[in-house]
Amino acid sequence: MRRALAGLGLALSLLGCSGPTPRDPNIIVVAMANSPTNFDPAVGLDEASQKIHQLLFSSLVRIDESLRVVPDLAVRFDWPDPLTYVAELPSGVRFHDGSELTAADVAYTFRRFLDPAFVSGRKGAYRALKSIDVIDNTHVAFRLHEASASFPINLVMGIVPEGTGAEAARAPVGSGPYRLGEFVPDDHTTLVPFPGYYGGAPANAGLVLRVVPDETMRGLELRKGSVDLVVNDLSPDIVDGLRQEAHLQVFTAPGTDFAYLGFNLRDPLLQDRRLRLAVGYAIDQRAIVEHLRRGLATPAIGIVPPMSWAHEASAFHFERDVARAKALLDEAGYPDPDGDGPEPRLRLSLKTSTAEAYRLQAAVIQQNLADAGIELELRSYEFATLFSDVIRGNVQLYTLQWVGVTDPDMLRRVFHSSQIPPGGFNRGYYKNADVDRLIDAASVALGEQERRALYGEAQRRIAEDAPYISLWYKTNVAVAHVRLTGITLSPTAEFTFLQHVGISPGVPRP
Repeated sequence: MRRALAGLGLALSLLGCSGPTPRDPNIIVVAMANSPTNFDPAVGLDEASQKIHQLLFSSLVRIDESLRVVPDLAVRFDWPDPLTYVAELPSGVRFHDGSELTAADVAYTFRRFLDPAFVSGRKGAYRALKSIDVIDNTHVAFRLHEASASFPINLVMGIVPEGTGAEAARAPVGSGPYRLGEFVPDDHTTLVPFPGYYGGAPANAGLVLRVVPDETMRGLELRKGSVDLVVNDLSPDIVDGLRQEAHLQVFTAPGTDFAYLGFNLRDPLLQDRRLRLAVGYAIDQRAIVEHLRRGLATPAIGIVPPMSWAHEASAFHFERDVARAKALLDEAGYPDPDGDGPEPRLRLSLKTSTAEAYRLQAAVIQQNLADAGIELELRSYEFATLFSDVIRGNVQLYTLQWVGVTDPDMLRRVFHSSQIPPGGFNRGYYKNADVDRLIDAASVALGEQERRALYGEAQRRIAEDAPYISLWYKTNVAVAHVRLTGITLSPTAEFTFLQHVGISPGVPRP
């Protein structure tokens, strides 16, 4: 507890004084859409908080370019038996308060999720965790109730000092490349380089993460040079306009966010697979990618993204074929009532977000389906209302997006029959006993090759059933001033790359 209190005092002293100002040419100003809500990595679930956690804290493991879980802070990560994972830590890693990070800190970080009194939206991910045992100062063992090959992804989590309490929400003590300098809610967060970082000093003099809620304003701030960098917080149209600015550079990389059209399979009409296939064949997926997304996406063929080691490229996917859609509707008992006349074969409704990009996408889908004889009524809602309706099954068709899909166990959470709401994410109420069996087997399989085969077959079965119509995978995009160097984008667009971003000499900020 003394270490946590010492960390609190240090952090409060930092909050009481201003860190380096953005006028320092070696400080990088990043615009973000939202302010962080909680600096404790076990509690802050919003995107802004998680991005900052990546800079303040070290994690035992990380996700690599193939979406595998690999050692990060840990120098070794083993699976000696189906119920045990063991991490080996390096010696000499320091927290921002100068104390050494040991296995006891790692154990404390994850034991919090086993404490009934600890409140965190992350606790559900640790249901398989039975205990955490400190073997010695540099070794810690995670013991499970049941085998889970996907469990290690839950260890992508910032390590906090033993004894950390509620003060971490505003006064965090981590061991990452930056420490908290100043936090002004809904305005900015200043991060100061941590000279004792075990991975070496950052390539810049610090970061100012400035909250700019409006994306048009974020684009204007980039144009005038008061902001150096924006990552994934600009629409394709604005990015397209910024490409013309000589003092800006655009970086892109494949991402993991997955957009889809979902069906409520409790609806009697949509239980007919032929109708779902007809909808899929009618949608012009490539036009959405090329025109609405301005090429900042790729056509999707399933929820597991293409860069994943578990992606199944041979799974069925749609190419637009209106004639095939009409033939399927005929087979399903929905003939054209008046030839080339205005009467539709059937009527359906689609619920979507009020966000302009999603309303435009829904309008394209509406026109696509009309070409096949399906009249689609569009209803747009604020996200909270839309999401509530989807969870309750108060929809026929809907469009949503899965963000940051990294582990193939997402197939279980989204398509396993045991995951129907409120217990899981199977929002379309999809049921297939063979898919359940394949996913269950993959979850406990020890070897990657076996898991790959099982997940691949599950993806093929799901694609053939078409509980979703895959639309696109998001392309990650960063727009930056030309003075910045070292910009790289991971599949999940983590902010960890910012520690490597430097400044070109002789290129002034406007």
